[in-house]
This record gives sequence, C-alpha cells and structure tokens, in this order.
Amino acid sequence: MSAESRPTKYIFVTGGVVSSLGKGIASASLGRLLKERGLRVTIQKFDPYINVDPGTMSPFQHGEVFVTDDGAETDLDLGHYERFIDESLSQANNITTGRIYQSVISKERRGDYLGSTVQVIPHITDEIKASIRRLESGHDVVITEIGGTVGDIESLPFLEAIRQFRQEVGARNAIFLHLTLVPFISAAGELKTKPTQHSVRELMQIGIQPQALICRSEHPLDDEIRAKISLFTNVDPRGVIEALDVDSIYQVPLEYRRQGLDDYVVELLALDVQPPDLTEWSRMVEAIRNPSGHTVRIAVVGKYTDHVDSYKSVQEALIHGGIANDAGVEIDWISSEVFDRDQDPGKRLERYDGILIPGGFGPRGVEGMLNTIRWVRESGRPFFGICLGLQCAVIELARHACGLTDAHSPEFDARSPDPVICLMDSQRQVTDKGGTMRLGAYPARLEPGSRVAAIYGVEEISERHRHRYEFNQSYRGALEAAGLTVSGISPDGKLVEIIELDDHPWFVGCQFHPELKSRPTRPHPLFASFIEAAANRSATDQERAAPGPAVAAETGG
Repeated sequence: MSAESRPTKYIFVTGGVVSSLGKGIASASLGRLLKERGLRVTIQKFDPYINVDPGTMSPFQHGEVFVTDDGAETDLDLGHYERFIDESLSQANNITTGRIYQSVISKERRGDYLGSTVQVIPHITDEIKASIRRLESGHDVVITEIGGTVGDIESLPFLEAIRQFRQEVGARNAIFLHLTLVPFISAAGELKTKPTQHSVRELMQIGIQPQALICRSEHPLDDEIRAKISLFTNVDPRGVIEALDVDSIYQVPLEYRRQGLDDYVVELLALDVQPPDLTEWSRMVEAIRNPSGHTVRIAVVGKYTDHVDSYKSVQEALIHGGIANDAGVEIDWISSEVFDRDQDPGKRLERYDGILIPGGFGPRGVEGMLNTIRWVRESGRPFFGICLGLQCAVIELARHACGLTDAHSPEFDARSPDPVICLMDSQRQVTDKGGTMRLGAYPARLEPGSRVAAIYGVEEISERHRHRYEFNQSYRGALEAAGLTVSGISPDGKLVEIIELDDHPWFVGCQFHPELKSRPTRPHPLFASFIEAAANRSATDQERAAPGPAVAAETGG
C-alpha cells in the first residue's frame, strides 16, 4: 500500500501515578523509531491548563517556552519532539484547554451552535478530536501526548475525547500507550506493581484500555514482575516495557528498540514497514557517552538557573555542539545574581572554557550579567550571548568601551540617557502580554567576511525569535568604533540580529534563539563553533599546565 493511500494511524500517550515520568521523551523516542522505519510521523501535546499558551507563565513553574517557526509559544516537550523526529512543528502541535474553550466560545458567539446547549460533550470533545484530525494530512502516524496525570480533573475531557476517537477510527488505527511508575521500596527490597495496577484501573473506568505500558523504574523488571503487571492490567507481556534511567535521553529509542516496543506497535497498527536503521543514531549516542576529544566546561550564567528546564533547549544544543566536535560538555548553571556586586567574577569563572548568557526578562540579575561580560571580553574567554545575552553585551560595551556609563535598556531603566537597547517600533502600541512579542522564524542577512558568515557558510539564514527589545541603531557607529561588528541584520536593514567582536577569540551575540533549531543529528552551527572554540581553549590551557620535557643531568667525564 502506498503512503498516499495508507490510513493515518494514531498513538495516544497518557501518564499515571506521578507527573514528570517523561511522557515527552517516550513519545519522541517512539516517534524516532517509527520515522526510522520510513513512516511520516508528527507528535502533538495536549496541555490541560486553561492558559491559551505558556507564553505568560513563569519559567520557574512551567520551564522553557519553545517557539515554533510559525510563532507558536508552546510546551518544552515540543522541543524534544523536534529534536528526536527532526521535523519542524507548528501551532497545531500544542493544544491547551484554554485554546479549546476559546475556540468553542468563539463559535458559540458567532452562532455556530444556534439551538444547542453548549456542553463538554459533545462540543469540547469534538473540538479536541478536530485538533487531532488537523494533523492527518501528510502523516502516516500522529502521536498525541496527554499532559498531566490520569486522575486529574482537568485531563478528563481529553481522555474522553481520545476514547471516542478510537471508537470512530477503529482499533487497528489507534492505540493507547500508558507511562507509569514501578517504585522500589527499599525497606522491603521489592518493586511494587500496585501503583501501576491502580493507574490502569483508573483509565479503564473511563473506557480506555492501554495496549502497552512503559514502566519507569530504578531497577530492571524481571519476568515475574512483567507477568504480574500483564495479568492485572490486561496488557500483552510484549507490551510491558521497562524504562530505566539512562546516561542520555537520546539512548531511550535504543532501549525501546532492544525490547521490541516498535515491533509491537507496528503489529498492533497493522503497518507493513521495514525495520528501523539506527546506525547513525547509535553512533550519535556513542559520541555523547564516550567522546574521544576534550571535555569542555561551560558556565551558563542566567536568571532561571535554579530551574534548568527553563533552558532545556540551550542545554541540549550545547550537548549537540559537543557531538559536532566529538567533545564532552560539562555544564554548570550559575545565577547571574551572584555577580551583581562582584567586579571580579573571574575568581569563579576562570575554570570554565566558555561562558553563555541565555535569554530572560526583567531587571533581576542583569548587573551580574554585565560584570560577567566585562570579564569575558577582557579575558578572552569564548562568549555566546543569546537574546538578553546580546543586549547585555551591547550595554556592557557601551559603558566600558564607549564611555556611556549610564547606558542601559528601557526594560531595566526607563530613565537611562543612553538607551542602547530600545523597544521595537512594532511593540510600542502593544498592551496585551500573551502572544504579542516578535515570535517565530525571520530571515537575516550575514555580513560577508564576518566570523558568523564563515560559521554558517551561507549568505542568509532563518532563525526563531521571542523578544520585544532590540539593538538601538542610533548607537551603531559608536559601538562599531569600539570594535563591534554587526554581522547579521534583517533584510530591510532595520533590525540588528547578530553581533561579534573583532579582536576577541570568540565573542558572538544573537537576538534570536538558535538553540530552538539545534538537533542531535544536525547541531546548530553557532553552538558547534562555540564548543569548538571552548575545546581549543581547553586544549591550550592543558598544554600550558603540562610539565615541560625532562632535562637530562650532565655527567662528568
């Protein structure tokens, strides 16, 4: 059967017992395995919160906001999806309760439901099912992750919708996969299956019988445990998959493959496809686990370092940069606030081979970033500034190389006489906070002969943005006289996208978020080059620290 005539298949991924078990990684890993079989795969996430999107939520509560090419502010799991299946996703791949209700209420006001009482069933559930069907075109398999934990009140409409959906498309076209926990009780020295049994029973009470279970555990599941889980959950023993902690998240597809999860799923969905070829993926995982080159030490100096999920894509992109250089990458997360009053951050930072300052909003910790950048600029350490990192680099250079001692951004100091960073013209009349920043992919032209142009190897790029403030071009001449090069600019010449320093080993700032487009199989060029510079720095330091050649003692004759 050709791909065009093959009916779309659906996999629904739910979670039970506790949150944070890794449904996103499980969904992404299965997606990778199916893609390696030649299938066209996409993944979507249903989030049960009433926010329209996570754009206005605290990164400490929600983690990173992942931005797609079409400007959607989405859950961080979409980053995992893109990195694993190597596909760019869209607004249609992240649906929240807020968006569902917003759509239904808009239809009610428009008169679409005249004569009807608008209810959760059928109107909300129909809207959810329509969101699933929007991804049918061009895809053989749609994997849908249901956020939250089975038993949560807010998840019930989504669970009811996917129950109905399987009834409509047929058992051979849709399956349920449930992620659960098999805890180890140290006092008893035993793995306990009861939480899994109860979680599946909760699903069955609402009409959902999972066909496969992914069981997170700190210890391997022996045959007896698997048989017990199978017996009490009505799941075929082949569908009981253990999910142990691994060295790298990119190892998870290999573990699923070893246990035959993809073979079982393909059989359940009656898919006639080739076995997966995981040669390149395995080679990539081995490069992460056992790099042959130097291990570089990177300090990420940011605002939300107490909650690393706030910088999830940065973390992964740095690892990808290591893959490109066959180098190990050790990352330390340092709050910029510790340097707010520290005029010599080098005492803490000199042990690192590279410094990265990521994005963020608000004035907290900005002075610490400025002190860090001054030390980096003067010491010659490789530096990578992203979004806020670029803006802070411009402010620091203006203050200490251009003599503009009160230079700042109006986001942090509205009374600054030298706003070297300014609010974008398109943002001046904006009052709503949600979904109103400069969002999504925009092109930029690179300056011929610049370091960045050499790194990319092309004349024009497209990168994803999420910001309101920009480089103030009124100060461009003064900053360029101080050694700054504008190496990337919007096609109309109005927006500065990338800067670099002429007399520095590696100093690059970008207004966009390159981490959002980095993949383990295709590391982003800027991250690959940054890690290369850090590795060169590390190698140089090791050579300096190595003892000199032994000198033979002279002997009398």
